[in-house]
Formats: sequence, C-alpha cells, structure tokens
Amino acid sequence: MITKEVIERATTHRRHLHMYPEVSGEEVETTRYIREALEAMGLTCWNLKSKTGVVAELGNGEGPTLALRADIDALPIVEQTGLDYASKNEGAMHACGHDFHTASLLGAVQVLKAQEDKLQGKVRFIFQPAEESNRGARALISEGVLDGVDAIIGFHNKPELPVGTIGVKEGPLMAAVGQFKAEITGVGTHAAAPHNGNDPIVTACQVIANAQAIVARHTSPLEPVVLSVSHIEAGNTWNVIPEKVFFEGTIRTFNKEVERQMTQQFEKMIVQTADVYGQKGSIEWILTPPVVHNDVEITKVVRRTTEKFATVVTPEVTLGAEDFANYMEHVPGCFV
Repeated sequence: MITKEVIERATTHRRHLHMYPEVSGEEVETTRYIREALEAMGLTCWNLKSKTGVVAELGNGEGPTLALRADIDALPIVEQTGLDYASKNEGAMHACGHDFHTASLLGAVQVLKAQEDKLQGKVRFIFQPAEESNRGARALISEGVLDGVDAIIGFHNKPELPVGTIGVKEGPLMAAVGQFKAEITGVGTHAAAPHNGNDPIVTACQVIANAQAIVARHTSPLEPVVLSVSHIEAGNTWNVIPEKVFFEGTIRTFNKEVERQMTQQFEKMIVQTADVYGQKGSIEWILTPPVVHNDVEITKVVRRTTEKFATVVTPEVTLGAEDFANYMEHVPGCFV
C-alpha cells in the first residue's frame, strides 16, 4: 500500500539525494545514505568490494527471487535551477533523475517490508553506481548480485509522459552502443607551407563526411542506425598544421550483425583513407551496453500488474542506451 507517509518519506529521500549528487564512481556519501536508510527499515546490506553501491534483500526462500534495480549516480553538470534543494556539490547535478529512481526504490523497500510475511520468494534491491560511465552494472555482476536471481526489473523516468503513465514494451527498447576514439596522424608544418607536411585535418574531414555513406548506402533503410562524430580536436594555434587529429563518437543500432558490419567498415575507412594520403589512421572501440531487450513473458506480467494502478502505453524505441542491458545478458528482465 502506497500511503501518504511512504510518498512523503520518498520525497524527503529524493530531495536529500538531489542536494548531494555524486558522479559515477564517486557515490560514497550516496551509498552511505542509502545503506543507513535500508538498515533503518531492518534490512541487512551486502558487504561489497566496491566502495559504492548497495545491495540488500527481503522475503523468504520459498519461491523465486526478483531483483529491482535503481541507478544512483549524477552528471557533471552545474545546476542553475534555483530550487530550495538544488545541488550543493559544485559541478554535479541529478539532471537525469537518478535521485528519483533511488528514492522510488527506497519507497518500494518500505512498502514491501511492511508485507514481507506475505511474500512468496525474495526481492533483491540493487542500488547501482556508475550507470553513466557504463561500469556499474558489470562491476556488481562480477560481485554476484545476480546469483540466484530469476528475473530483474528496472526503470527510467520519462518526463514526456504524463504523471501516472508508464511505458511498457516487449522486445527491443534501447539500442546497443559502440563508442569509438579515432586518430589520424600526418606530418605537422607551418600553415604557410602545407607542402612541407602532410595535413591530417583534410584527411579527418573526408573520413567524417564520408562516414555517413556507411549509414546511407551500407545499411538497410529499414534498420535504425546512427553514426555520429561528436568531438574533434586538432592543433592549438591558427598558423600551424598539426601532426594529429583526434575525433570520437558513437555507433548505435538494434542489430548485432549491423553493428559488427558498421564497425568493420568504419575502421577500414579510417585506416585506408589515411593510407591513401600517406598517413596513419587508428581507432579504439570502448566496451558499451548491448541492446535493452525486454523478455516477453516477464514484460507481460509487468504490464498486467502495472495496468492495475497506472495508465500503460507502448513507448517508442530509442537509440539511447542503458547499462541495465548488461543484467539482461545473464537473467531475463524488463525495463520500463
């Protein structure tokens, strides 16, 4: 039963967490606050190797174990809202709503603790750090947080939806991500004598412009894909052609085979274009989340249950990403 007292306490949690945000990997005080809140409700927290993150559970062993996950990290953003509970930690802000996620899961703990004797199984609560940096889920999985878990459920706020509305969808929901860092190396020289060097900026510009041909002509127009270069660095003054150009960005898709083909083609384009101009091209791929793919049967249960207290809609798929997908590689789950 979600009482007024539960809502008021969750609101207090949320505003406290909003005032003291901590970015990925630095959620030490956030971890302490969550642990104290759980212990005050009578739960025993796991002793994790990591200094951040909290795991606890309630219920009994006579039935399945369901995991509920919330992320707890903030973003490196300066808050300028002017709210009474605005961030007091300069340069950090809960701009993605993880304070809301955490407070909501603490509220769920309070509700379920009051009905613990009625539970036919266990509920494991995972307060995960470092979602934004894509390190948190894998770190907790390595500590065994999914051991004995039969299913997992997670959620993310969506301000575009009216209050009281929840998006529930079977199958793919959020894209797999490929993050890359690339470099073109030529020969630096004075801008007045470009023939004495080998300009990597010209080469990098050709690669970046031509990369869209991979999307437009090498993938099906029916397949949602993105290849975006979002950061470029070259040189440090106006009259010197630099030796190197660095650029980075992302590839996103719902199809593993398409992702494999795009990464191969993009890498070949970088290396071979640089080679044509007598330069060296290289690319590094960073480990990122796979597709968020909701299990059909579990999602049906979530939908039926949610329809009892909220308006349920089918959300559009998004090329955004979520490291909740890492849990889904090990146990079936649903992300709403």
